[in-house]
Amino acid sequence: MRKVLVIGAGRSSSSLIQYLLDKSTSENLHITIADISLENAKERANNHKNATALLFDVFNTKQRREEIEKATIVISMLPARFHIEVAKDCVDLDKHMVTASYISKEMKELDEAVKKKGLVFMNEIGLDPGLDHMSAMQVIDKIKENGAKMLLFESFCGGLVAPESDTNLWNYKFTWNPRNVVLAGQGGAAMFIQESTYKYIPYHKLFRRTEFLNIDGSGKFEAYANRDSLKYRSVYGLDNIPTMYRGTIRKVGFSRAWNVFVQLGMTDDTYTIEDSMNMSYRDFTNLFLAYSPSDSVELKFRSYLKIEQDDIMWDKFLELDIFNPDKNIGLENATPAQILQKILMDQWTLQEHDKDMIVMHHKFGYEHQGERRQIESSMVINGEDQTFTAMAKTVGLPVAMATLKILNTEITTPGVQLPITKEVYEPILKELEEYGINFIEKKVDYFGYNPMNL
Repeated sequence: MRKVLVIGAGRSSSSLIQYLLDKSTSENLHITIADISLENAKERANNHKNATALLFDVFNTKQRREEIEKATIVISMLPARFHIEVAKDCVDLDKHMVTASYISKEMKELDEAVKKKGLVFMNEIGLDPGLDHMSAMQVIDKIKENGAKMLLFESFCGGLVAPESDTNLWNYKFTWNPRNVVLAGQGGAAMFIQESTYKYIPYHKLFRRTEFLNIDGSGKFEAYANRDSLKYRSVYGLDNIPTMYRGTIRKVGFSRAWNVFVQLGMTDDTYTIEDSMNMSYRDFTNLFLAYSPSDSVELKFRSYLKIEQDDIMWDKFLELDIFNPDKNIGLENATPAQILQKILMDQWTLQEHDKDMIVMHHKFGYEHQGERRQIESSMVINGEDQTFTAMAKTVGLPVAMATLKILNTEITTPGVQLPITKEVYEPILKELEEYGINFIEKKVDYFGYNPMNL
């Protein structure tokens, strides 16, 4: 049997593993599911005859190399920083490899060795990155093949809560790593290009310079700029494009409220709070407000941030219970960002019957025979339950499909790569449609780049 080693059995692996199990008999596959939690691995294996659950420590070099050597192909669903050791072993042991993560500098340095051995190392083949690359390149290639010139490319993606599970005033719940949500946008200014002019948005302004999106059948959303919208210009063959912007989608009103946390300093992860273990939620909020022996924390909060008592913004913060003197932080030597994450997880954790939603939206502006035109392409996917979430489906299925197509020599181009060629994106996007993952395209009037506040 052809042996697939899946390293990592976390939340985003459910649809990936189920796809492989469903195909295992017809494709002659045996799937080894390796995880630091044997319970997680067993849950994903689900007693399937063609699956083995394995307690696995990626830092155990002997075990790691033994399992990789047994495999025909390796899928790493580990946190991105752990891929490189797996990758080095795959090169050494002549194994193909698939990940959903961004290509790191260390991974890219393996490219020559990977090509020399005729191996395929497919990266960035999940949702974002992944589906964004494939769906964008499919349209960009068609536009170019028609002899048109690209003028504008905007791409947006967001992990949100499905409408039927949208039960809080923020219209948001955690559908992926909460820490990444709290720290989003930090580490440098957001960069993009607008009408051939480079633009930069510093972190403290990021959540007040948003763009509105109207997506047919799903309503109105907002988006804030990703940190670097420019790094894929050369990858997509858009070096000279006048406008390129990538952003993160939220429901309207989220960014304005989130900006309060940014301005207060609650998202800072660079220092720890004294005696955070014994601090209340109210104490934490008060840390960032001016001293006043007579004014309440609530009054200082509203006054400092200029929030009226009848503003929906005020209700959003009341809902989070950040003024509660009886709720304890309970975290030792925690940073402000870690404490904020703890508070938000009280309110924004998906409940048993909640469903998530993924929204992706692209805009393509181009000139053809002297006429300017624009295409919009949208995908909206709802999760089924807490196991087969929209996030797991849109991350895991492309990974699984790429794995099988590499095994079946449908994808053969060697090297450390991402899914931007027709060899990769055409068959995977076509198969994804069978699973309800498809993009709806429409032609609209060319408006150019005209976000509301940018």
